[in-house]
Amino acid sequence: MDLHILDHRLRVTSISKNGLVNFTHPLIKLIFLRNRTRCKFFSLTETPENYTVVLDEEGFKELQPSEHLQVESSIWLPLNVVSNGNASSSSQAVGVTKIAKSVIAPLAQQHVSVFMLSTYQTDFILVREKDLAVVVTTLEEEFNIYKEVGGESVPVHCQDVSNAIHPTVHPVLIPQNQFCVMSLDPDTLPSIATTLIDVLFYSNSPKEDTQSSPSRDCIKFFSFSLIDGYISLVMDTEAQRQFPADLLFTSSSGELWRMVRIGGQPLGFDECGIVAQISQPLADSDISAYYISTFSFDHALVTLSTHDPGTGSLVVVFEPLNQVLRTGSTP
Repeated sequence: MDLHILDHRLRVTSISKNGLVNFTHPLIKLIFLRNRTRCKFFSLTETPENYTVVLDEEGFKELQPSEHLQVESSIWLPLNVVSNGNASSSSQAVGVTKIAKSVIAPLAQQHVSVFMLSTYQTDFILVREKDLAVVVTTLEEEFNIYKEVGGESVPVHCQDVSNAIHPTVHPVLIPQNQFCVMSLDPDTLPSIATTLIDVLFYSNSPKEDTQSSPSRDCIKFFSFSLIDGYISLVMDTEAQRQFPADLLFTSSSGELWRMVRIGGQPLGFDECGIVAQISQPLADSDISAYYISTFSFDHALVTLSTHDPGTGSLVVVFEPLNQVLRTGSTP
């Protein structure tokens, strides 16, 4: 397999909920007006705490400094696993599970912090630019490593570097929402513009129809990514019902997903091994998973096929956590 270091230098930022109004203009520009920006890598994820925005340096220029904007100081580089000349895919487990043993676990052993962004099309492993030498040294026995420069792939090699890891166990939350991982033809984006703006920017406004209010056991989570011309969306089934069914598409199986939310308090960016702790046991059990890191917490999505059909309970065994996580009956 090949590992590509993509030609993007990324910033990881957070916009506070009450400060979103100050950024609606640049965000709408980045989402809908592709011809007016040179940004090629953009991802926006809403969680109960804030909006996480991951974007390249051209997109970052659109965000003005503000007390409502937090910026992680590092430059991040996206890695992408490629098999047989195409983005890695499998008829078995998908998502972060595909790369848990070959990428995530080895990097954790070398104390390299990663920021995960799973999309409908592929999985991006973000690493700090300053850690690139360690990343290449750690993975070069398993992968042919290339760095994209000006549209061309150039082989990369590096010297030996070693490090150590002492992972921390974090509490987890499993909300009751059911989620969809979908894609959208960029040409049809204007057709859902009004709905997308409403969901992204007005989802916290008071609703007249209180009967449709989500359960207290559910959390707000919506992710939109526009990366190199490909769109990926993650939303719960309640949000999905607001969009035209014939425009959004998912895999042929049309599976639904449940979320495992990692972290009782904001995780921070210096800690490593979190993704490995979650993804390794899932990979050992061949359980498909998508993984989305945000400014404060991490989120793993697992298919509803991991439910016990007799009880409707989600059962996920994480050996490093030394416990079995259960939720109540699926709504």
